[in-house]
Amino acid sequence: MFSKNNGANSLTVIGEGVKIEGKISFPGSVRINGTIVGDIISKDVLVIGKEGKVESKVKAKDIVVAGYLKGEITASGLIEITPSGSFIGNLIQEKAMLSIEKGGLFQGKSIISEKKDLEVKESKSITQKENHKILKFDRKVA
Repeated sequence: MFSKNNGANSLTVIGEGVKIEGKISFPGSVRINGTIVGDIISKDVLVIGKEGKVESKVKAKDIVVAGYLKGEITASGLIEITPSGSFIGNLIQEKAMLSIEKGGLFQGKSIISEKKDLEVKESKSITQKENHKILKFDRKVA
């Protein structure tokens, strides 16, 4: 009746009207339609829905921003900002895999890191890191 599942293939949905504050971690994919303030870690895909609002340090494999995200993203895969999406903050990636669709907004810095293990570090300023290429963006695709 009950099977053991470590959550790696699961999808968690944070519904509209739900507000969470603090540090949260997901073993699989997550879709945020509510509000989160705090650190988020997802080992798979993180989707911020059109109604989602996030103020956070985010670490995930792939991220789709269709709502609002303010903070810092550390990702090992693709970052996609949809026409309804807004991302204000800094993006750290090993490879430049950023897609901004017409109407999407990215305001901040894109940092290409040569480090294999991208981890969110609390103590260092994003501009003080060595061996990075820094790209500054303040653009709305129209």
